[in-house]
Amino acid sequence: MDFPKFLVADNTDLPDAVFIVHTEFPAFVLNLENDEVKWLDDIGDESEGDLTKTLEGLIAEAEDFYSREVERYNL
Repeated sequence: MDFPKFLVADNTDLPDAVFIVHTEFPAFVLNLENDEVKWLDDIGDESEGDLTKTLEGLIAEAEDFYSREVERYNL
């Protein structure tokens, strides 16, 4: 089964939280309510400088994805 790069998720147990799930390596879940990130893949083998830049870029992409999705719902 193919998954999109990002998914929007929520849960009634955390009604104020909206989650963005990144399905590719390195997989993570971003909680937009508090900007907490839970890494689902082991990312310890990557070089620190490259890794930081990559992760910052992915988190920015996740936030852009969510903004785009919200705009589409508001049409």
